[in-house]
Amino acid sequence: MPVKIRLTRRGRKKAPFYHIVIADSRAPRDGRFIESIGKYNPTTNPATIELNFDKALDWLQKGAQPTDTCRAILSYKGVMMKKHLLEGVKKGAMTEEQAEEKFQSWLNEKEAKIQAKIDTLKKGEDAEAKKRLDAETKVKEARAEELAKKNAEAAAEEAKETESEEAPQAEESAEPALPAGETAEEKAPEAENKEEAPEA
Repeated sequence: MPVKIRLTRRGRKKAPFYHIVIADSRAPRDGRFIESIGKYNPTTNPATIELNFDKALDWLQKGAQPTDTCRAILSYKGVMMKKHLLEGVKKGAMTEEQAEEKFQSWLNEKEAKIQAKIDTLKKGEDAEAKKRLDAETKVKEARAEELAKKNAEAAAEEAKETESEEAPQAEESAEPALPAGETAEEKAPEAENKEEAPEA
């Protein structure tokens, strides 16, 4: 029976994730499988891969053939490298200790590259967030200046209106107050009559 290491699709529309399975090559893509050995989520950056390393290596040594995508995943996680080193040990090209040492050095280098990529992405995200924050701060400052200018103009207009209202009231208060219905000309003869009265 031809056995394949391949992906089965899961997840909703436009948000896929995959299970890495061992299946008969004649079975449908999302149909029956022999064993699930991991998960693969390509929507994250970097892609999230959960893999049972020992089972994947065991199935490769039994002759299971990975698809192109699964071969890339296995290579990324070091399964293909480990298989290659174990074949070298079988042929007598190196000892198990040398193979393990080579694999650990390769694994450390790979992890360093992955971590460097994660750090670079995080720095880029932080720089982008800071850039957006600076732009928002500038917009807020411009709006605050514009609002302060409008408030100052409104206060100046109110001050002018109050000054124009107070000026006529001051002019009216400067004139002497006369009784209602009496004018200055009518008041003058009364004063003359009062002066003439004592002589009589």
